[in-house]
Amino acid sequence: MTITLHDGDLPDGLDLAASARDNAVAIDTETMGLNPHRDRLCLVQLSAGDGAVHLVQFPKGRYDAPNLKRLLTDPGVTKLFHFGRFDVAVMHAYLGVSCRPVYCTKIASKLVRTFTDRHGLKDLSKDLLGVELSKQQQSSDWGAAELTPEQMKYAASDVLHLHDLKAKLDVMLAREGRTHLAQACFDFLPARGELDLGGWETPDILAH
Repeated sequence: MTITLHDGDLPDGLDLAASARDNAVAIDTETMGLNPHRDRLCLVQLSAGDGAVHLVQFPKGRYDAPNLKRLLTDPGVTKLFHFGRFDVAVMHAYLGVSCRPVYCTKIASKLVRTFTDRHGLKDLSKDLLGVELSKQQQSSDWGAAELTPEQMKYAASDVLHLHDLKAKLDVMLAREGRTHLAQACFDFLPARGELDLGGWETPDILAH
C-alpha cells in the first residue's frame, strides 16, 4: 500500500478513472463529526483498487477541488462507498456535487447477509476477506493541520479493500437474485443524501 497526501485537490495529471479497477474508484470521507450542517468535511480518501491511496485534505473553508469534483461526477466511473449515504451527503454539502453512479457495500451486505446484523466495514472485511481492520483512529481530530501517520493509515484502510468486498458481494447479490434491487438502492442514494441534508433524516420521509 502507498499513501499520498494532497492539499485541497487531486493533482493535475492524476487520472484515477483511467486506472480504476472495474471502472470503480473507492471513496470515503473524514469529518469533524456526524452532523454535516455543523461538522465540516476534512478529508476525502480515494483508491482505484491498485493498492495506492490518495488523501485529499481540505483546509477549513477551501473546497474548490475541480479535479476531485470532475471525478465525483464522472458518469463513466462508479463511486464505491461503505455507508455511502453519509459520504454522498457530506460531499454534496461541502463540494456542491451529486455523486453518481454509486455503489454501497453496506447496502449490498444488508441485502444478502440477512443472517447477521453486523454490516460494518470492520465486520465485512473480516468475514468476507479475512482482513482485520483497526478502528483506533476513528474518533480522532480530522481537522488538525497535520495528520499523523496513524490517521493516514486508518483513512487509507477504509478504501483499500472496497473493490474486493464489492466483488464478493456482487456474487452474493447475483446468487440471491437481488442485483436489480441493490442497483435501485444505489441509484436512490444521492437523493437520500439530499433528503438527509434537507431535514428528512429523522423522521425518515419513507416512514409511516
